Amino acid sequence: MCARHLAIIDKRYRPVILYPKRGSSNLFINLVTQCEKFGIGFIDQMPDVKDLNENYHVIVDALFGFSFKPPIRPGFTDIVSRLSETTTPVASIDIPSGWNVEEGDINQIGLKPDLLISLTAPKKCSVYFKGTHHYLGGRFVPLAIQEKYSLNLPKYPGLDCCVKL
Repeated sequence: MCARHLAIIDKRYRPVILYPKRGSSNLFINLVTQCEKFGIGFIDQMPDVKDLNENYHVIVDALFGFSFKPPIRPGFTDIVSRLSETTTPVASIDIPSGWNVEEGDINQIGLKPDLLISLTAPKKCSVYFKGTHHYLGGRFVPLAIQEKYSLNLPKYPGLDCCVKL
């Protein structure tokens, strides 16, 4: 979704999606088709650190979902290692890849994103985030749920769907 938004916002943005292990379900096939229609390219191998440093302006880290449990599978260790080594700014979505959702980088992955975009509510691991910018995206938690779980979410300005924390 991020790549599609970038492709729509400005034609100068040329997002590329790393997709090392293609899914065979109709959902994944349809998502790939949509992206290709937007002119978004796919690569199946992570570029080396030199290439990342010289040819990319920002890297969006969205490798694993909320339910990730360490350790990182062998096919992804090199990817996360390169994310940790590059000087290109890294923007992690919800939880930096390889981090524990509550305790942060307990396995010393070394990924230190410049930007963290928390979804719904900041996860406990966000207290260990030391990057420059932290945003909360997703203005869709009903007040009853916020109160039930004492989420204490910030006020969103105007009609914005994200807020800087």
